[in-house]
Amino acid sequence: MASIRSRVTAAYALALFGTMLAFAVALWTARRAAVLRELQDRVSMHADIAHLVLTQAGTQINPVVIDTTGPQRNPVLQPLLRARLDAVPEYLVVADSTRALYTSAATRGLAPDDLDALVRAVMLLTDQRHVATVTLSSDKLLMVARFEFGEAGPVRRVVAASSVAAVDFIGSEQFGVFVLIAPLVILLSIIMAFLITGRALAPVDEIIREVSALTDGRSLHRRLPQSESDDELARLAATLNAMIARLEQSFSGLRRFTADASHELKTPLTVLRADIERAMSAGPRSTEGLVALEEALQETARMADLVESLLTLARADEGRFDLHREPVALIPLILDVAETAQILGEDAGLKVSVTALEEVTILGDPLRLRQLCLNLVTNAVKYTSRGGRVDLTLARRVDVVEFAVSDTGIGIAGADLPYVFDRFWRADRARSRQSDRGGVGLGLSISQWIAHAHGGSITVASRLGRGSTFTVSLPVASDAPVEIEESAAAPPTDGKS
Repeated sequence: MASIRSRVTAAYALALFGTMLAFAVALWTARRAAVLRELQDRVSMHADIAHLVLTQAGTQINPVVIDTTGPQRNPVLQPLLRARLDAVPEYLVVADSTRALYTSAATRGLAPDDLDALVRAVMLLTDQRHVATVTLSSDKLLMVARFEFGEAGPVRRVVAASSVAAVDFIGSEQFGVFVLIAPLVILLSIIMAFLITGRALAPVDEIIREVSALTDGRSLHRRLPQSESDDELARLAATLNAMIARLEQSFSGLRRFTADASHELKTPLTVLRADIERAMSAGPRSTEGLVALEEALQETARMADLVESLLTLARADEGRFDLHREPVALIPLILDVAETAQILGEDAGLKVSVTALEEVTILGDPLRLRQLCLNLVTNAVKYTSRGGRVDLTLARRVDVVEFAVSDTGIGIAGADLPYVFDRFWRADRARSRQSDRGGVGLGLSISQWIAHAHGGSITVASRLGRGSTFTVSLPVASDAPVEIEESAAAPPTDGKS
C-alpha cells in the first residue's frame, strides 16, 4: 500500500507535468498564431507592392500586357514590368480571369505539377476568400490576393505567396525543447517533492510512534509533543492529547469506580457474614440471634439498594434506559416530596418549608422526576444539623423551570465542589459509613443523569458550614420533546454522584 509521502509526490509530479503540458500547448498556440499573422502581413505587403507597380504601370503609355509571338499568341506582361516584379521576393503570380500572365522566379522554379497546382489555387481566390493555403508536393504556401486593377488592362488578380515552413518549424522546435526539458524538470520535482513531503510528514511519524507506545491505561499520562505553530499537525497533536486526557480520566474513573464499588460491597458482606455466624452460634429464638438476623436484613437491603443504583447507572451509560414521558404537573410532586422530607427530618427537629411555587407542567417521567427531587431532599435532610432548615422552591424562568433545594447544613468545601456528582463521593468522607449520614454516594450521580435525560441540568452552590443549594433546570412542556417514550441519554462518564 502506497504511503502518503509517495502518493503526494506522484500527485505533485502529475500536476506539474499537466501544468507544463498545458503551458506548452498554450505557448505553442499563441506563438504559432503570432508567426502566422506575421507571415500573412509580410505576404500581404508583397501583394500590395506588386499591386502598386501594376497600378502605376496602367497609367503609362506603354501597355501592361503584350501578346507573345507564335501561334498561341498568349498575353504576357511587358518586359519592363516583369523586371520590376522580379524584385518582389518569394512567390508571385499575376493573372487575368483565366490564366497566369506572370510568375516570379521562385514560382517558375517549382516542379510542373506544383506550378499547375499553385496556378489553379490562384484562380480559385475571390474577393470574399482572398487568403488561403495550398499544399504542394514539397511545401505548403500561404497565399494573399489583390483584385481589380482598373487601367492595368486585362490584369485581374495579383497573388503573393510564402512558405509556412517557418510556422511549422516553431511548433517542432518548441516540442523538441519540451521533450528535452520536461523529463529533467519532472525528475527534479519528484526528488524535491519527496524530500519536502518527508520533512513535512516527519511529525506524523513521531505521532504514530508516540501513540503506539500507549499500550494500556497505565501509560495514558504521556502526551504528544506539540509545536508552537498553528498548522494542521499541531492541531492534530492537540486533539489527540485532549482525547488521551479524556481516556486517562475515563480509565482513572473506572479504576476508582471499581475500587469504590468493591469497598462498598466488601463492608456489608463482611457484616452480613458476621451476623449470620453470630445467629448460627446463638441458641434458637435467642435475642442475640434475632438482632443478628435483623442487622443482616438491613445490610442485605443496603446492598440491594447499592446494586439497584449501580444497575440504573450502568443501563444509563449504555443508553438502554427508557423514560416514559408524559405531562407532569410539578406542584403536586414537590408537595409530596416536601411531605416526605418533613417526615425524614422530624426526629432531628428540621423545619422543611416550601417558600415559592409556580404552576408549571413539563414533559417527563414522573417516577424518575420524583426520584430526582427525593434524592436532593434526602441529601439536604441528611447533612443538615439538628434544628436546621430545608427550603424548597419552584419557579419558572422564561422557557425553563427551576427547582431548588436549600439547606443550612454542613456545606461543601470549594475544593470538593467539582466532585460532588462523582460516583461514590460523600461530603463526610472522613466519617464512618456506620454514622447516621451513611450512604453509598450514588444519589447525586443518578440525579444528574435524570436531569440530563430530561434535557435539563443540575448545579450546586455551597459554602463550608453555611449550607448548600442544589438547583435543577428543566425545559417546560412547550420546549420538551413530543415523543411519548424514548431512550434516555446516558450520563457523562465523569458523572458526579
